[in-house]
Amino acid sequence: MTGFGEELAALPMEELLRVATEAAPDTVERALAREPLDLFDFAALLSPEAGRRLEDLAQRAHALTVQRFGKTVQLYAPLYVSNECVETCTYCAFSRTNPIARKTLTPEQAVAEARLLRARGFRHLLIVSGEHPRHVSPEYLGTILRALAAETPSLSVEVQPQTEEIYREWTAAGAEGLVVYQETYDRDTYARVHLAGKKKDFDWRLATPDRGAAGGMKRLGIGALFGLSDWRQEALRLAAHARYLVRRYWRCFVTVSFPRLRPAEYADTLARHPLADADLARLVCAFRLLLPDVGVVLSTREPAQLRDGLVRLGVTQMSAGSRTEPGGYSAPEVPTGRQFEVSDERTAGEVARTIRELGFDPVWKDWEAALRG
Repeated sequence: MTGFGEELAALPMEELLRVATEAAPDTVERALAREPLDLFDFAALLSPEAGRRLEDLAQRAHALTVQRFGKTVQLYAPLYVSNECVETCTYCAFSRTNPIARKTLTPEQAVAEARLLRARGFRHLLIVSGEHPRHVSPEYLGTILRALAAETPSLSVEVQPQTEEIYREWTAAGAEGLVVYQETYDRDTYARVHLAGKKKDFDWRLATPDRGAAGGMKRLGIGALFGLSDWRQEALRLAAHARYLVRRYWRCFVTVSFPRLRPAEYADTLARHPLADADLARLVCAFRLLLPDVGVVLSTREPAQLRDGLVRLGVTQMSAGSRTEPGGYSAPEVPTGRQFEVSDERTAGEVARTIRELGFDPVWKDWEAALRG
């Protein structure tokens, strides 16, 4: 193991979890007052005692977010180019054994989707696909990126982990951001839910942000799929990973995300360790206090009312009007397998309007391709 793998193995998880489950009121008070926080302070903010101080947490998180990011929320859209996949993941509809309708967009079809999204206001697109070395090869994705770079100022990828060399080729093709979720940082749970395919390699996936940064990616997005394992353990390891990336790749902008399990066709969507709404809100606040300059991302997995409430607590990026199947924007009536069910079904315009009503500014564009130089 190298990089964060060594730090993950060395984390004092027993001590951290003790604080996260047993912190006394004075320990929580001290964590709320400190700046900067360490991982033990962060653990205290995850404790049941801290749950009684959510209003204090929210006020501090709001003040820090406005101080560091202003009253802005960047909007982006996921653009699914393929649902072909060779992996077997128990929680995902794209899993290779599931009999869903499969589709891979041509470059022309991807451009048509991007143009439709541009007409809706989007200037940040996240290119998403299943993991298939033939249908969704590095060469295919490079072609997609070159085609879309002429249409969209900011492109990020959330696809099968690649080598540093491939990431270098993709940055030259137009990508500037890499998103890769470890799904779960618990090795036993990881082995239980990833049954076949290259994704079974925990350490290869864990080191993906390092390879992306070395390959020239300017934005690094990480996250865990909450519901697969104990949420406090996941949060502590995710926080440690984010701190590592901020420290080591200080030229990159790091974001964190906390997606929760959503219903997905043919998938085992039972959340064995559910994360309640109030705990998700506390998680957003705790991450803001620990990492004031890290972006916090919230997707349309979450219901509209909850998303609106979290805007004030530290969220800086949100997807809107999302479709989770290839071709879903231009042909939503065509039955193609989607990755999971979207909860917030509002249009991008409706989401932007609500953000303004909350006193924040929806940001459609904050990146120029010239900055990649």
